[in-house]
Amino acid sequence: MKKGRLEAFSDGVFAIIITIMVLELKVPHGERLDALLPLWPVFLSYVLSFIYVGIYWNNHHHMFQACDKVNGGVLWANLHLLFWLSLFPFVTGWLGENHFAALPALLYGVVLLLAALAYWVLQSTLIAADGGDSALRRAVGRDWKGKVSPVLYLAGIAVSHWAPLAALALYVAVALLWLVPDRRIEATLR
Repeated sequence: MKKGRLEAFSDGVFAIIITIMVLELKVPHGERLDALLPLWPVFLSYVLSFIYVGIYWNNHHHMFQACDKVNGGVLWANLHLLFWLSLFPFVTGWLGENHFAALPALLYGVVLLLAALAYWVLQSTLIAADGGDSALRRAVGRDWKGKVSPVLYLAGIAVSHWAPLAALALYVAVALLWLVPDRRIEATLR
């Protein structure tokens, strides 16, 4: 299989995830601005998840630009990542509808953590498929953001029971770490 087909399939799944999330935003009853007020938790959880999906899409694109080979292991690793990302609409809706309550904040963090681990598995599988001196391996290097992110997710999960807003602050911090596209891959490919 050529990597373009895998990328096209993945792009479609990313688009569907975003579409499902936006469809969860319900139109308020009322024409006044105060009718929007009860919806702010739902909207904020949507914005955070939209940013996360955008980060994954952007980095997924860059990662596949740096690889040459796609094998069966890569296909399964990619599906594994897409599975966890496909849960974003559910946990996003639950988090927002319940105004950032403890259990939804915990589950949101678990899904973020498992998506991050799945991304690492995909990255490792791509590096293995391309060989030890692959452009992706050179670009990734020590990957400090990839190592810090799971630690912050675990911290958010740990505090979510007592301080769900602190957990969300940690999840936002991880998103801010990754908001700027990974320039290591672009630099390596030049």
